[in-house]
Amino acid sequence: MTPEIRDCPSPNHGARRGGVSVPDLIVLHYTAMTGGPEPAIKRLCDPATEVSCHYVVGERGDIARLVPDDRRAWHAGAGRWGESCDVNSRSLGIELSNDGASPFPGAQMDALEALLGDLMARHGIEAKGVIGHSDCAPGRKIDPGPRFDWQRLARQGLAVWPEVVEAPITGFHDDLRAFGMTAEVEDATRLAAFRLRFRPGLDGPLDRIDAGMARDLAARFPAS
Repeated sequence: MTPEIRDCPSPNHGARRGGVSVPDLIVLHYTAMTGGPEPAIKRLCDPATEVSCHYVVGERGDIARLVPDDRRAWHAGAGRWGESCDVNSRSLGIELSNDGASPFPGAQMDALEALLGDLMARHGIEAKGVIGHSDCAPGRKIDPGPRFDWQRLARQGLAVWPEVVEAPITGFHDDLRAFGMTAEVEDATRLAAFRLRFRPGLDGPLDRIDAGMARDLAARFPAS
């Protein structure tokens, strides 16, 4: 079902670079703002900020489109996924209205699922192409954060989730790079970004379950 979307055009966009015409990634963010989606939309439409995204999803399930899908929005900043260091050119950016600490309401998640299903079908984007800002900019960004329900999306085929198995820890970082987490960061930063999405709240040294989950991600969902 195509979700109901209102247009709130932002001037902050440009042509996709590197010969990219169709996005193959969707990057999920939170706004880190209070007061609902309108303050974020205002900021993302202000040319002085030089930031934008394609869609904003409000807590009540309302969706605003700021940048057309065929244009390069300015949402991911410095980051890397797979072999690409220009995530903006490859992706669509979705901002979820959220202060960074609150749970994501059911109406908002329902609307996000409808939007993701529509975008993935129209652009041929695979479930493994739905990532968090923290995945492509580990250490610099943590959104959509530990309260975001990635497993819910995975159950709908709108994201991926690894099998919980054990493996030797020696291959952990290579496996995460194969999955797509190729940003040049310290090993501890990469581990923290992995756990933020797949084992939120866990602390301590790398363990065999981390390694097994990373191995499964690399085997079943390697980055394109």
